[in-house]
Amino acid sequence: MPHPSVPTVHEAGNGHSSRQFWALALGTLGVVYGDIGTSPLYAFREAIAAAHAQGAATFTAIVGILSLMTWTMLLIVTLKYVLVLLNADNKGEGGTFALMALGQSVARRSARVLLVLGVAGAAFFYGDAVITPAISVLSAVEGLKLIAPHMESVVVPITLLILVLLFTFQARGTAAVAQFFGPIMCIWFAVLAIGGLVNLADDPRVFLALNPLYGIEFVLNHGFIGLVVMGLIFLAVTGAEALYADLGHFGRKPIQTTWLFFVQPALLINYFGQGALLLTAPEALENPFYRLYPDWALLPMVVLATIATVIASQAVITGAFSFTRQAIQLGLVPRLEIRHTSETIAGQIYLPRVNHLLLVAVLLITLTFRNSSNLAAAYGLSVTATMLIDSLMAFFVVWRYWNWPLWKAASLMVPIALIEEAFLTANLIKIPEGGWLPLLAAWLIGLIALTWVRGSSSLSKATRKNEADLSWLVRKLEAKPPHRVSGTAIFLTADPATAPTSLMHNLKHNHVLHERNIILTIKAEDTPHVPRQERIQIRKVGDTFTLITAHYGFMETPSVPKILEQCRRKGFNIDISATSFFLSRRSLRSTTKSDMPVWQEQLFIWLASTAADATEYFRIPTDRVVEVGTQVLV
Repeated sequence: MPHPSVPTVHEAGNGHSSRQFWALALGTLGVVYGDIGTSPLYAFREAIAAAHAQGAATFTAIVGILSLMTWTMLLIVTLKYVLVLLNADNKGEGGTFALMALGQSVARRSARVLLVLGVAGAAFFYGDAVITPAISVLSAVEGLKLIAPHMESVVVPITLLILVLLFTFQARGTAAVAQFFGPIMCIWFAVLAIGGLVNLADDPRVFLALNPLYGIEFVLNHGFIGLVVMGLIFLAVTGAEALYADLGHFGRKPIQTTWLFFVQPALLINYFGQGALLLTAPEALENPFYRLYPDWALLPMVVLATIATVIASQAVITGAFSFTRQAIQLGLVPRLEIRHTSETIAGQIYLPRVNHLLLVAVLLITLTFRNSSNLAAAYGLSVTATMLIDSLMAFFVVWRYWNWPLWKAASLMVPIALIEEAFLTANLIKIPEGGWLPLLAAWLIGLIALTWVRGSSSLSKATRKNEADLSWLVRKLEAKPPHRVSGTAIFLTADPATAPTSLMHNLKHNHVLHERNIILTIKAEDTPHVPRQERIQIRKVGDTFTLITAHYGFMETPSVPKILEQCRRKGFNIDISATSFFLSRRSLRSTTKSDMPVWQEQLFIWLASTAADATEYFRIPTDRVVEVGTQVLV
């Protein structure tokens, strides 16, 4: 989940100065932990409220829920993500797609299974990206009700205003304010710890929750109530996947250090403080988080919490932009417009269409659910599904990539997956109350991705039927050349072995050939980044034909002008002012011979029609482009 203000580092903390290390550590607070760091606003409240509503004994419920939260955090976040997955990096990068690519590189027979898992994980992440801003900002603004009960009516309008401003600001980039994210979140975690510490002494019995047996007994002895509470307890670890997703931007050591020695202790102290408060003052059940603080501190806490939730939402939105760019590069979704909002920081990107869709979705669910309690059920299902999918893919990586014996890999990952499966089952019972939302979002995103993959494969087959072998065509043209015109022609193609459609149509209709012809292929690799020295490959395929292959990782955005600049550095000069770019614009038509059902065929054709123009996406100068239209039956 890359953040727009943080330059990529592939092993930050190793070989860096102490000052650089602590700067990166501070940066993690503002980016990595925003989501999980704002969970104390609602996680414990929702779990204890559900237990109380079902008549569970107060002491048993408080200690049992705290025990479950503590050990869920230790096993899922600390063990799985911090100690295991942070070591499963794909050339320094982490995240769902990096994990998928890593598994596919060593488990070829399971590549299709891993693709489906990767798409499903990404699909549930988008559900998370829709719910996080809504539930986080709502839970923060709801503190106004404690200051003045009559302000309950303005909670939703204020939340909507904050969300609109947040999404509107995305187009400007966040470099100007992102430098303050880390310090603000540092203050936030310190305040979390202080609020918990002040109340811990109220009832020392709360420390019994360190014994995992209390959590297990609570679930076993309370039947359906225990299952309901389990589904809500997982809210305490929402955002844990960000620890792995942001690996490439901060490095392993800064993330591990800040989590183990600052963030996790602050969160646990705050949760235990809320538990101790409820043991002595059950009336604080309405909002135990804000009740940790004296009345005079309520308004400052609401303001600080609102800022913290905006920062958490910003990180999730940025993650959605990054995920979408990766999906485009991996060929999972159509090309979308990508704008770079910084000239110096490559990771600072803005996708207008994604931003607009997220804004509409977030506003709709805020108006539909209207408070954080109603959204809690939807949130838990999205997060547990994402984490379980990560565990399934991680099993392949531990087993095949790390070459662990099967029994050893299973003994590590299977217990974690079983725990997550239990939480997922607990969340499934919440489908009628809001759990349908992430399922619907994941189904839509997954349907789009799988349709695009299948349709692209069908389109590729249909296109190859009408293409000629490039080497054969070059030999034929140089043996009997058509009329020559001055300048350079660049033909873009996805398959360098075959003659581009635009070249064939130019010869067929214009009967001319340029003095110098370049076949340009931009190839997406299954690695996050491609080293600059490996970016460009130049190969002569004839006296007047040259094949250029540009390699890009799935976390990078291709740029034709930059490709030409790197060609010049390799001694292959191309004057862009005397160059024409030939692109094929395909018009897709349905056919009765399609491999896809009619509905999926029509969906693919529609998706293709919405794809961003290749000229804009690859940043080709518009006044140098010649487009050749073709019809293709899919």
